[in-house]
Amino acid sequence: MVPLFPLPPPTGPDAYSELLSTTRGLLREQRAARDTWFQSLAVEGKEDLLFEFEVLLKGTACFANPRNHPGPPRRSSIVGQDFRDATHVLHSGLEHAIGLARRLLGAKDRAFLFQRYLETVLPEDNVRARLLQNGSDQTSPEECLVALRHGLTTANEVVDGLLRARRVPFRMFYAVLTLMQREVGRNPVFNPLSALEFRPEFDRIKSPQVLDLIRGVPGDEARRLVALTFLSLFRMLRYLRLLSRISSELGNRRRNGIGRAYLVLSVLRSDARALSDYLRQHSGSLLAQCYERELLQVPAAHIKGRAAEFRANGVRMLDIKSALEAIAGNLRLEMRRAFQQHLAPPSVRQSIPEMRGALQATITDLRPALRNPILFLGKALGVSLEEGRVFDDLSARRETSERLRRDVWMFAQIVRAFATKAQHSPTDDRWTAVFSFEFVREFLAYFRAMGYPLLRATDYPRFDAFLSAMEALGDTELVDPTRLDKAIQECIAFHEFLIELFENISRRDVLNGVPFDRRAAASTLALYLGTSPAERGDAAASR
Repeated sequence: MVPLFPLPPPTGPDAYSELLSTTRGLLREQRAARDTWFQSLAVEGKEDLLFEFEVLLKGTACFANPRNHPGPPRRSSIVGQDFRDATHVLHSGLEHAIGLARRLLGAKDRAFLFQRYLETVLPEDNVRARLLQNGSDQTSPEECLVALRHGLTTANEVVDGLLRARRVPFRMFYAVLTLMQREVGRNPVFNPLSALEFRPEFDRIKSPQVLDLIRGVPGDEARRLVALTFLSLFRMLRYLRLLSRISSELGNRRRNGIGRAYLVLSVLRSDARALSDYLRQHSGSLLAQCYERELLQVPAAHIKGRAAEFRANGVRMLDIKSALEAIAGNLRLEMRRAFQQHLAPPSVRQSIPEMRGALQATITDLRPALRNPILFLGKALGVSLEEGRVFDDLSARRETSERLRRDVWMFAQIVRAFATKAQHSPTDDRWTAVFSFEFVREFLAYFRAMGYPLLRATDYPRFDAFLSAMEALGDTELVDPTRLDKAIQECIAFHEFLIELFENISRRDVLNGVPFDRRAAASTLALYLGTSPAERGDAAASR
């Protein structure tokens, strides 16, 4: 396929490098000091240790929000719920974070332990105050890490005392986590609390294909949106690798391992929601600014001669917007399904095999759900990304094919149901149509979250005709019978294409001997159809 965007990249700021270096908000000297400290750190597996440590730090903010906890939404008011089990999870997760800090500090941790001992045995208030003041210095990465070690240890002792109560109300649970957030937020070097933030140590994209694609997107805002989306999706895939390691390490210390898992899960869901909300709320306006700036830079006398070019650029911007909004809607759906279908809330006590099985099922579901948007965004930008060159996992092609097959089957059922409903609905009574055609808006929401990615990913030959029919349905408050008939015909043709595509995908070599689980797909579809329009997607709420 011919790329939509010119390569090599146009002149302009490198959005990818900018996001890696500036989203943490470190000053230049702080970045240099942190890089020097990290390079000189003589600890085996230091990248994984530091990554998990910072994810657990971020978990102190994300886990404070019950919306980031696994399990179905609770019907009772939040002030009436008992958060004692969630506090147990927090306690064990903090214990592991403290252990990671000790490993990163190495020999310096012994000096910290001696200071803690002096603080408890020296009776003079002025001496104790001097010790506390010495422990609060944060001018180097080592001192910042010691300060965090001190703060987490103190906070976990408070949590330990809180667990002696028979009941922990939400206000107490939230208050303790807020104190931890303030401790982390004040740290000048180790502060990962921003919703969408990246670090060069963890988030460099290894695929040259993806990097070239990002740098080839024209327009500063468009380039930044695409870079942000790619970096966020790859970061969430790293969360899944961390969860996989935690699952394999679950052992006799049951609550400790489960605590780590729940804190990481809360960060995963929070980041997914943040990306989805940002793309839904800002992609349209930012891309419009990009297009407007480009247009205003051209002298008025030259606009007529470049009209065709600007029309083509406008279509490209609309394609990017539609792709990003589709990713936003699909990501929200997949996270909701995985967190409600496989994972139990903190209040449910689980055995080691049960927790490991739940984590593996979640990882198995979410990994292709994050990989497919990466491939889809590349397709929307005019480049066919290859799984083997983008992901460092031999199973990537099988997983993405299996997920594509499931999504094709699901949307085929939705398209067929819409066409059948539309064919048997009255269109002669204008006022009846106002109330009886709510299913049209419902279908458009499904299409934006699921159908548009399938159109792009499968090279549907009637892409323009189908998209035009869908846009025509959404252009008016009342349903026009002529437009509806055209949409029905396009849906019938698309359904036939999807059924044939389903059979073709099933015949791929990577799916040889892998049966299609219709019951699981139907269960997923039922959960999807049970969501509210706001949770299904994005554009429906923003229009």
